[in-house]
Amino acid sequence: MTSAVTATAITCVSAFGQGMAALEEALMAGRSGLVAFNGADAPLQTYVGQISGIEDVVMPLGLEKFDCRNNRLAEMALGQDGFVEAVGAAIQRYGADRVAVILGTSTSGIGSAEAAYQHFGTHGALPSHFDFAYTQELASLSAFVAKRLGVLGPAYTISTACSSSTRSFTEGARLIASDLCDAVIAGGVDSLCETSVRGFNSLQLLSPNPCRPNDRDRDGISIGEAGGFVLLEGADASTNDGDVVLAGFGESSDAYHMSSPHPDGAGAIAAMTEALKMAGLRPNDIGYVNMHGTGSLYNDQVEDAAITAVLGTRTPCSSTKGYGGHTLGAAGILEAAISIITLQGSFAPSNLNLSTLDPSFKSRVISQIEDIETPHVMTNNFGFGGNNCVLIFSKRS
Repeated sequence: MTSAVTATAITCVSAFGQGMAALEEALMAGRSGLVAFNGADAPLQTYVGQISGIEDVVMPLGLEKFDCRNNRLAEMALGQDGFVEAVGAAIQRYGADRVAVILGTSTSGIGSAEAAYQHFGTHGALPSHFDFAYTQELASLSAFVAKRLGVLGPAYTISTACSSSTRSFTEGARLIASDLCDAVIAGGVDSLCETSVRGFNSLQLLSPNPCRPNDRDRDGISIGEAGGFVLLEGADASTNDGDVVLAGFGESSDAYHMSSPHPDGAGAIAAMTEALKMAGLRPNDIGYVNMHGTGSLYNDQVEDAAITAVLGTRTPCSSTKGYGGHTLGAAGILEAAISIITLQGSFAPSNLNLSTLDPSFKSRVISQIEDIETPHVMTNNFGFGGNNCVLIFSKRS
């Protein structure tokens, strides 16, 4: 790929709030949306980034078969920041068959299957309204969004754990570069469910407290939910100063272990280095790094080593997981939205819940908001199985 793509519209919903303005306000105020988990079954002491109001979302007429928490969250996100209108304008410019949908999720609508099997346990049969293909199946998300927006181009879902929606950006950029489409709706959605929360608890990865990424006393992650979308178009779609472009990206699949990163950070280093090369930037050109920073002991340590190896010790870094939790397959779109806000506002957000930085860390993790000195930010997402993806956003000047 030789040319950048422009992010012409973006929206996001998370525990930060609904829409980009709420996200920016939470970052500026240093306000966390994490709350105590209230599980349906056995009690569990942990905190989650839960979104209010999903239960009240009404699915669009004719699309009721897609009804599940994940697709309701998608519908909620589509209703923010004039995103539907922006897509409509793109369809008018290019035609519906030249607009694609590429989205990421890790669990899709599995919450609906949880309820269905609870019904089975009580009644001996699945409920009549349960339809796996339109709810739990991974393609449900992209199929719903494509039908909701009237898009007729390629539509598919990516599931690479915590880098799922990050990779939707890279896939979208490639589709545009190869002239398979003119615009791509990228992003992703992941919603809270018992399977995610209790699954991570079985791995002994959950913190009983709000997560504290990069802290000396960090003791695990906090799960969250989020949904968001970005409209990607060719580099020439908008030429206004201040527009944000996806200047470069890097990917690797080191497959070192099912749930742990390579101890030397080899996959992370490869992805970060590739992103810099594609963007044509030097390490000192990066003004801020949005860290993957989950709050787990080992993962944060490996990422610190990788950032230090590639960028050195001068670049401001922070994890934003303390604000809304780790949103799994939606982490990429949420943190891309954060990166775009930081670029437009020229500030680096603080690493929330950081009391004492891990003394072994060498990267410059910040505990207070700082000004960004260059118009380039990097965001990292590293998923299970060594699915690593790094994006670099730049402000057009």
